[in-house]
Amino acid sequence: MKQTMALIAVFSLLLLVAGCDTKKAETQQRGGYLGGTQGIIGVFEPFGGEEEGVYAIYETETFPLSVALKNKGEYELKPNDVTVKLLGPAREEIQGLSSWELKNRQTIEKISELVPDGGEEVISFATDAKFKTDITGYTDRQWFANVEYKYLTEIVIPEVCLKEDIQDPRVCEIREDKAFFVSGAPITTEAVKEDTAGKGVVALKILVKNVAGGRVTKVSEDFGIRDILSFRIDDPAWECKSGGKDNEARLIDGKTEIVCKLKDPLPADTISTKQVKVTLEYKYRELIQETLRLKESIE
Repeated sequence: MKQTMALIAVFSLLLLVAGCDTKKAETQQRGGYLGGTQGIIGVFEPFGGEEEGVYAIYETETFPLSVALKNKGEYELKPNDVTVKLLGPAREEIQGLSSWELKNRQTIEKISELVPDGGEEVISFATDAKFKTDITGYTDRQWFANVEYKYLTEIVIPEVCLKEDIQDPRVCEIREDKAFFVSGAPITTEAVKEDTAGKGVVALKILVKNVAGGRVTKVSEDFGIRDILSFRIDDPAWECKSGGKDNEARLIDGKTEIVCKLKDPLPADTISTKQVKVTLEYKYRELIQETLRLKESIE
């Protein structure tokens, strides 16, 4: 019996070690990123008790009004990076709110191995808000809010082929899809392809997609009818454009292509590989909503 128990213990330890090694290998395969397709997730905190799946209070009761901000991506938010703006119900119907627009006051940590669920901050608009409207029976009112925040997406291409003679079969290939790593964010990368753009000039075509469905604009601009973002590459030997514009891309149907190429042709007989990183920078906006049922107070 003792021998059997010892064997079970050894087997369990081996499984644990193997699991840790697998997790470490998966992290390394992602280039150190955990990945994901989310950024800041905004959620209305409970208004009161639940009734038939919705929050419900009597018309004479006050209620708390707060929005929880949860960072599910891999970019750390600094104070004032997030803005929550209440859109409804109408302002004249509510009393007791400190403001209709508030920003985060703390750093909201990104997801990581140490903080797998990401950081969180609760923004409070009121502790005792109250509707001014009289109710007959009950009515379901919809609360809406815009959640706007600054964010980054990092794209790492670890093996870019730098080859002056594309016919040379050694070391690497130019005309092929490239492996890449991308940080967790609402805007991500679907594919990276390397190609030529003239003798001795290599280029990268990076397909970018808005996967969370929100609105996108440059950090320095207000939201408009176009979805646009900024980007940059970490190597000054390259230049990047999208639709003919330097370091700015417009998303159409949620997608765009960024083309980065060497500014100057490679010297003769060049053959090597190199890592490059492209960073997308933008402001993101999503609309959140929640239902609050108001019930007639019977006195």
